[in-house]
Amino acid sequence: MALLTALAIGLLFGGGLLLSGMANPQNVLGFLDVAGTWNPSLAFVMAGAIGVAAPVFAWVRRHPRTLGGAPVVLPERGPVTRRLVLGSVLFGVGWGLVGLCPGPALVLLGQGGAGLAGALLFVVGLGAGLVLVTRWGAAKV
Repeated sequence: MALLTALAIGLLFGGGLLLSGMANPQNVLGFLDVAGTWNPSLAFVMAGAIGVAAPVFAWVRRHPRTLGGAPVVLPERGPVTRRLVLGSVLFGVGWGLVGLCPGPALVLLGQGGAGLAGALLFVVGLGAGLVLVTRWGAAKV
């Protein structure tokens, strides 16, 4: 049941990315181009996501189990560490350079077409970065 739920949520998320246009790197780059031809569409997508997620998180904080009966495990709040800041900066720089983050890149891989080559390079680079941090970088940061 958990796998089917994950599949359904993944399909919903991917469909939302496609429907909103957020799987298109040009829309994301247009949002980040505040000094040029700014595209506010990502702000509306974020506001919609917050509007849906906020009441769900409020409900989850009051209920120890999901609707399916599994225990709810939320991450603890922790300190802002050097590793967190460095990871956030690297993520932001990568996102700003190409307009992709992992979710939209995987959607583009599944969609194929014109963005396939860029998405494939992005996912390969993402995988290489994960391997490097997992093997060597986690203890040094």
